[in-house]
Amino acid sequence: MVPVWHDNTRDHGPGLGHTRKLVRLPCQVSSGVVKACHAHRPDNQGMIKILDAFWRAFVYALTPRVLVLTLMPLVLLVVGVMVLAYFFLDPAQVWVTDAIETWPWLQAGFTFLSRWGFVAWQTVLATLIIAFTVTPLLVVLSLLSVSWLLSTPLLDGVARRRFPHMQRLRGGSLAGSVWFTLKSTLITLLVLILSFPLWWVPPFMFLLPPFIWGWLTYRVMAYDALAEHASVPERQEIFRRYRMALWSMGVVVGFMGAAPGLIWVSGAMLAAAFILLVPLAIWLYTWVFAFGALWFTHYGLNALHEMRLAQGVRPEDEKVIDVVANPASPQNSDSLSP
Repeated sequence: MVPVWHDNTRDHGPGLGHTRKLVRLPCQVSSGVVKACHAHRPDNQGMIKILDAFWRAFVYALTPRVLVLTLMPLVLLVVGVMVLAYFFLDPAQVWVTDAIETWPWLQAGFTFLSRWGFVAWQTVLATLIIAFTVTPLLVVLSLLSVSWLLSTPLLDGVARRRFPHMQRLRGGSLAGSVWFTLKSTLITLLVLILSFPLWWVPPFMFLLPPFIWGWLTYRVMAYDALAEHASVPERQEIFRRYRMALWSMGVVVGFMGAAPGLIWVSGAMLAAAFILLVPLAIWLYTWVFAFGALWFTHYGLNALHEMRLAQGVRPEDEKVIDVVANPASPQNSDSLSP
């Protein structure tokens, strides 16, 4: 056991700043990473940190700079979706419709509905099946586009404004990020395929997708948030120590992604609104994941900062600038830019 600095911070809310007190606690340090301390913060401190990072990320995500950045993957995804729809939508509808006609129990239902004037339900069902099948692919592509195109400018913005003095140990790399993302994505797709039958059974249809997307989101975004600043042992320790908090944040982002899914299905159902609703749904997916990237960046870098303080890094070496706490002050006139 060695005495190390422990950061005991109290946040008084937006505009009121922080009260910070550094105390020495007996902690166990292994390989440069704090493993355990005899004193811990109250349990509600974890939720306070999550909510603090949430509202900071939400404010940042509404700034013009972030909104403009989300247009970059939007253009690529919209062009890709339109090209695929032009070449494959009609053949896919024909194939699914032919497959539906081989299901006698569905045909009995369509016959019953046709007696009441509902003659287009077979086409509607085929369109819904295609839309629900394509949705996971669209979510994955949106997440990957944000990870590979936006994670660096979003991370640099947060680090420059709030953590300008944090040492960059570069425990991650572009190749490592690509491999980590692809590995997590393959695991997620495998789980999606195995659990797909449960998607049609209440309440699993409402619970499984957000939890699965939440796992993928936290894995990808937490890695990107820490790749530049944390060493490999630091990143692994943060993943171990805050796994449930990070997964919970990913689940929230997954539930937020359900709203674009409804717009996407509506656009697939309404041919007249396809050109408008589908790009809107794709942009919302992109914005939600950009917000998620900012959320994980604020939370992850703050956790890294506190862990380094606990390892004995003095406060003058690891400063945190609260650029959102008082945006009206002259020195923070541009603080809302991430």
